[in-house]
Order: sequence, then C-alpha cells, then structure tokens
Amino acid sequence: MPIKENFAFIDLFSGIGGFHQAMTAFGGHCVLASDIDPDAVKVYKTNYGIDSNINVRNIKDDMVPDHEVLCAGFPCQAFSKAGKQKGFMDQTRGTLFFEVARILKAKRPKYIMLENVRNLVSHDNGNTYRTICSVLKELGYRIPDQSLILSPHQFGVPQIRERIYIPGVYDPDHVSEPIFIEFDHLLNKSDNSIDSVLEEGPVDPLYSISEHVLDVLTAWDEFYHGVDVKVIGFPVWFDHFLDKSIDPSLPEWKQTFLRKNRELYLRNKEFIDDWSKKWKHLKGFTPTERKFEWQCGTSLNSIFEAVIQMRPSGIRVKKPDCFQALVALVQTPIIGKLKRKLTVREAARLQSFPDSFKPDPKTGQAYKQFGNSVNINVVKEVFAKLIQY
Repeated sequence: MPIKENFAFIDLFSGIGGFHQAMTAFGGHCVLASDIDPDAVKVYKTNYGIDSNINVRNIKDDMVPDHEVLCAGFPCQAFSKAGKQKGFMDQTRGTLFFEVARILKAKRPKYIMLENVRNLVSHDNGNTYRTICSVLKELGYRIPDQSLILSPHQFGVPQIRERIYIPGVYDPDHVSEPIFIEFDHLLNKSDNSIDSVLEEGPVDPLYSISEHVLDVLTAWDEFYHGVDVKVIGFPVWFDHFLDKSIDPSLPEWKQTFLRKNRELYLRNKEFIDDWSKKWKHLKGFTPTERKFEWQCGTSLNSIFEAVIQMRPSGIRVKKPDCFQALVALVQTPIIGKLKRKLTVREAARLQSFPDSFKPDPKTGQAYKQFGNSVNINVVKEVFAKLIQY
C-alpha cells in the first residue's frame, strides 16, 4: 500500500468519527480531532478515547501535529466575492473552509479527504466549489478535474445519499494535472436491498409503531387495493376528492394534481365512499396522514411490503431497495413488513459503522449523529484509489 504503515491523520469537524473509522481501517492513527457538538464529542471519546472538544478556529498552527492525511467534512458557507486581487485564500476568510486551508498551508499533509453535501457543487452558482478547488490547487494539491459525487448505494449499502468528495494529493510540481478517481462498477439502486442492514429477531419495543399509525397504514393499504389504478403517479389528497372546482390562480402543477384527484374519486366513487365511511372520513388522521404517495410502480402489492416515510407531503411508500438519506428524514422510516421503525443499529449500518460502535444512548441524538456522519464505506473506497498516487 503506497502510504506508510501506521500513518497519522487529523479529523476536523469529526462528529462521531466516520473518517476515523475509515482511516483506521487502513492502519492510520488519529493525532487530532475537532468538533463543537458536546454530544458528538462524548461519543467520540467513548469509542476512540480521544477528546475532540476543540473548536477548529482555536487550533493554532503550532498545535497541529505532523500528519499524512487531513480529513474534513466542513460546513458549506458562501465565500466573499471581494478581494480577488488578494488571492483565493483571502476569499475564504471567515468561513470554516478557511480553517482547513490554513492548516493545509501550515502542515502540507500528503493527502486530503474532504466531503460535503452535493449542493456544494452548485452553491452560490458554483462559485463556492470553484473557489475551494482553486485554493486547494494554490496550496499545491492535485484534485479531480470533475466533481466526484458518490452514494453508498453504489457500493452495496442501501442508502441513497449523494455527497461530493474532494480527494487530493500534495504534488505542487504537477498541480495542474488532475487525479483520476474511477470505479469499474457502481451498483444501481435496484441492486440493493434493505435486508442487508436489518437486525435479526425481535428488537426493542421502542421501535414499534403505534396502533394509530398501524390503522393509518392499513386504511391506505385498503385504499390502494380498492381503486382502479396500480401506478398512482400523483399524490392522493383525501381532502380534495369532493372539490368541484379548481382555483385558476393556483400553480399549474397543483391544478393538475387536484384534477387527477377528482377524476380518481369519480371513477371509484362507490368504493371510496364506503372506504371513507369505514374509516370515519379520516377524522382522526393528521393532515399528513390524509395524504398518500405510492412510489413503487407495480413492483409491490401492499404498503406492508414497502419502506414508508411519514412526511409533511403525506405518507410516502417506496420500494424496499434503499432508504433515503438519513439526514433528510423528518421522521424515522417505517419498515412495512416488520411494522416498526428503523433502529439505531440499522441507522449505524446505513453509514457503515461496525456493530461494535457505541452510539449515543439518546435515540434522537444517535439518529441525528449518524445522519450527519460521512459514510465509512464510501470514504474507504475513495481513499483506496487516492493512495495509489
């Protein structure tokens, strides 16, 4: 392996240690970690014995040990459009990326591994990403010439989570030559199955859905089986079935959906009226529970074969091949066939954390922390390619 044995790395914006897990898998050891979230700091200390409780802004250059790899999943902020005459470094001043660049300038580690949300590429009309790339090159780092956007599902982890990765190698004499990070075969969403991360056997009753939620899902499952269409290509809005007119001032897309809801009702009036009466006209349902989105095509026959999300836009029913990005979820997803929520351990597996990892004992915090983490498997795949340079 073209990186020295027991190499040193630093872990900026370290969270609960996704980068830490990936780097130690290659034989690395952490010489500095930094985060400001007190709960994440506790989890980092519990799992790795390292106190990460230091704000990166307070890390002086001479406090940073020598290291071969700098890892950072820095927050995305708008950069200044002024002061271009003073160089790209000046444009990033005041942002957290500036702190990364400052440490790179002081220490010149051989490799960098940066990660951010996909939106970084288009943020501020692309100016943010272009400035970051320019700064890295100015500091002597060769990086890919095209944005490297990857998701865990492409490597067999059933989560749709596209992120931008910026790997780099310090090579100031050839900084204009890009590095190429390519993969022979990336999986499709349909190549995955949520079964690969599910816990076997019974789980804590904490994750069970309530009788009310079970009633809501049962009601909509009956609705799906009773109407005359199996591919419902629009959101079903119960509260608008009886609308006889459509406000022409509404956006065209909403007028279309309202029209389709009315047509669905009229074609299935006898069934829907009986169904509505049986379920007391959904009076006990919340506004979210009165809306329904079937996004499974004809591949499934029941809600209870699907992955279910309770979103403000309605009850969204999806194929059980992949979960959506953890960080994007307002509600914990429901696994239809098990009639329960995703467990914390399953959330950990979606981010490729080993089962030996000790999550935050507070369930809500644990979900949040996994949602904010980098995906370990994707980092490992990119790093394995990077260290060939």
